[in-house]
Parts: sequence; C-alpha cells; structure tokens
Amino acid sequence: MTTRTEPARGGRTISIDPITRLEGHGKIEIFLDDRGDVDRAYLQIPELRGFEEFAKGRLAEDMPQITSRICGVCPTAHHMAATKALDDLYKVTPPPAARRIRELIYASFLAEDHALHFYVLGGPDFVVGPTAAAAERNILGVIAKVGVEVGTRVIAMRRRIRSIIELAGGKAIHPVFGLPGGVAKRIRPEAQAEIKAIAADAVDFATFTLQVFDDLVLKNPAYVELILSDAFTHRTHYMGMVDDDDRVNFYDGVVRVVSPEGKGVTRFHPADYLDVIAEHVEPWSYQKFCYLKQVGWKGFADGAKSGIYSVAPLARLNAAEGMATPLAQQAYERYFATLGGKPVHHTLANHWARVVELLYAAERMKELADDPELCDPNVRTLPTQVPTEGVGIVEAPRGTLIHHYQTDERGVIEKANLIVATQGNAARIAMSVEKAAKSLLSGKEVSEGLLNMVEMAFRAYDPCFGCATHALPGAMPLEVRLRSLDGAVLKTVRRG
Repeated sequence: MTTRTEPARGGRTISIDPITRLEGHGKIEIFLDDRGDVDRAYLQIPELRGFEEFAKGRLAEDMPQITSRICGVCPTAHHMAATKALDDLYKVTPPPAARRIRELIYASFLAEDHALHFYVLGGPDFVVGPTAAAAERNILGVIAKVGVEVGTRVIAMRRRIRSIIELAGGKAIHPVFGLPGGVAKRIRPEAQAEIKAIAADAVDFATFTLQVFDDLVLKNPAYVELILSDAFTHRTHYMGMVDDDDRVNFYDGVVRVVSPEGKGVTRFHPADYLDVIAEHVEPWSYQKFCYLKQVGWKGFADGAKSGIYSVAPLARLNAAEGMATPLAQQAYERYFATLGGKPVHHTLANHWARVVELLYAAERMKELADDPELCDPNVRTLPTQVPTEGVGIVEAPRGTLIHHYQTDERGVIEKANLIVATQGNAARIAMSVEKAAKSLLSGKEVSEGLLNMVEMAFRAYDPCFGCATHALPGAMPLEVRLRSLDGAVLKTVRRG
C-alpha cells in the first residue's frame, strides 16, 4: 500500500494507491476538511475491461473459454455461468452425471477459493492483526503466527482440491469441461476413489479452519468488538441463490432477495433477472452499481427504502434459511446465534460466513464424490434447438454471477450482458469504505494501521475489480503529475 497526503481546498487529501490484497486494481481517495475530519471518501476503480463488447461476433459456444479469461482468480465461476447460459440458449438439460460432475468441480472451486481468501487476502488482518506492520500482514505473517505445519497444510490442501478441478475439468486455472448439455468427459471409477479421499480431507480441513477462526478471532474480544462496530455495519437488502428448501446452493436454483429486516422480497429465475436488477453509473468510477429495480436508486443509502443490495457469503447466509449439509448447518446456526440473529449486517462478518461456506462446499464435495452416479458414462445431451437467448447464473465466491447472451440462428453473439458479483456489492462497498474512513480517521492522527482498517471495509467482500468494470466509453483515464524535488505538485495533466 502506497499513501500520499496532499493539500486540498479546505483541507487535505489522503490517497491509498494502490489498495492491497484484492483481485484487480483500485485506489481510495479520502478528503479531509480543515478540522481534520473526513468529508468524503471514494473507492475508485480506474481500470476498464469491456468484455461484453469483445463477445460480440463470437460463437456462443466459445464463451466458457473466453469468459474464464476475464479473471484468473475465479475462472471456474465464469466458465460455469457461461456453460449454464449455453444450456438455456440451446434449451437442453444435462444428464444427471454431467450435473454432478459440474457441481463437484464447482464445489471444489468454492472451497479452495474461500481458503485462499481467508488465509491469504482477508485473514491476515485478523490472524496477524489489523494494525500490525504492513510487512507482516500477508501469508508469511499468517504462517509465522499459526506455524509452518499449519501453513504447509493450507498450501497442500488447496493444491489437492485444485487437482479435482484439473482431473474432472481438464485444467485447474482455465477449465475446459463445459459444453451445452453436459461436460466434455466422464469420471472413471479409479478417479472417483482419489476424489473421495481428497473430499474427505477437505471436510477435515474446513472444520480445522473454523476452529482457527474461533481461536484467533472469536476468542479475541477486540476483534469481536470490531466486527460488531458501527463503522463496519450497513442495513441493506441481501441476495443469494437457494434450492427448493431455501438453503444455500452455489450451482443451481432460484435467486432470493430479503429485506434489511430479513423478510422475503422476491424470488426470481435466471431468465427474469432484468425484472429485478438495474445498474447505475457514477462519473468517478468505471464500475457499475447494481440496485433493485422495484425499489429504485436512492443514492448511497441504507435501509429498506434504498435499492442497494449485497451479495457474497454474508448475503447468501442472510438470504437463505439454512445450509444443505449437517456440519455447515450447525456452523450456520452458531453464526447467527452469536451475532444476534438474522439478518447479520456487520460487513466483517463476511469472513466468518466465508468459512461456514467453506465447510458446506467441502461437505458437498464429499456427497458428490460418494455418489455412484458420478461415473455414469452418459455425460451429454446434444442440443437440437436453434439458439436465440440464454441466461446462466451461479454463486461465485464473491456473490451472484449472471451471464446473458443473445445470438443469431447460427449461435453468433449479437449482445452479451455480464453482471458480476462485485457489481452487486459495488454500492455497499463504496458505502463501507466511506463509513469506515469517517469513523476511524476523523479528528485522529492518520496512521498506516488505521488506513489498513479502512481497506478492511472493502477486503471483507473479497471483491474482484478486474471483471467488474464495464462502463463505457472505453478510453482509459491518464493523469500525469509533475512534482518538485520536495514532492509538491507543480502541474497536473489529465486525459479522460
């Protein structure tokens, strides 16, 4: 993290540029008044990646490969959403074995990605400490705190879980298994035995991680106070995919929205998402801000009268009525009992919710690995319909992910729309950064540790800004600052 402080009209400007431990790029601009209090704070996303434009003229069947390159952190989520959009585009239903293979791969991906965020991206703020030296707030600091043996276990377990994605999906980073109506290859019995062993170990690892969170976070009164503090609390709507019993589901189901009071607002099928979600643009960011269309855009405001909603682990647990696996259900019940009941509005509680979901993903891996139908050789239903339009939705680690394609009769894309998870959280993240800055910095001597705590406001959402920037036109802004030897800005030239 690099910071700079400059004089501004009426006060000073503090810039955190770049922000750290996230996917993508961004900066935070904090404006202080002449009393030293925070007047405004902005999380700005200066990068642009216009993938919806790139998709035009491409074959829809290429989209699982194209969109998995949007982000190297969650390629499996984009690959799966694109594949499900192809199912809908060609009106074809995959065989049971194909569905199980897809969900196994996807549960494996969620498990290893959640482990990555807890131990590498978000976890250091708690494991090492929010105001610890910057050089210690990373995976090396975590290993120093929990021990080399634990660090080795974390790295080895993520590698083994990723081996399932490689074995069943062809490649661990950019999988190649998804086809309209199924998957590219079956799972053979000898591979199933290996998958069973990894899945069983993944359940043990997830249970261990919950205990790490309990020991290092929940048993620390200062951390619990920080989680429950007003500086990191927002009352918004929440969105997440659920099964027929309103339990969390990452791969398939309907999308449920609940109010800030926890009451059901709507349930919608993927094809109906445009009836529920709209997008708003601000001049200071290339990121779009999603909101509930029926409530409307009321600015960056909390409450039931604001259309702002949240996605990701905290939101998924709030939107659901439970978990579909036994150990995760126990963890889910303890989570809400400890934090005062549903819904939980504390942003930093995302970290705990993420570990609960890690356990669910591992348990679901084990259930699917043990399923005898997993090895059925019938893994594809060939499409026969003329393509027109298709929508696919999955729950990415960072929240609800939507792919929508419109094509000609040859399957060539004429229009594409992607609403990625971080767009669903964008408005709440902006609010979280500003509220944390105002609560933590106003009237205080600004330290590097306090600025890191402001960054914790966005880090809890595990945002991926690399694939969340879609606003056009596509000219990147350029800013050149000429400084004197003492650092004073002599001249600024801007483009865009």
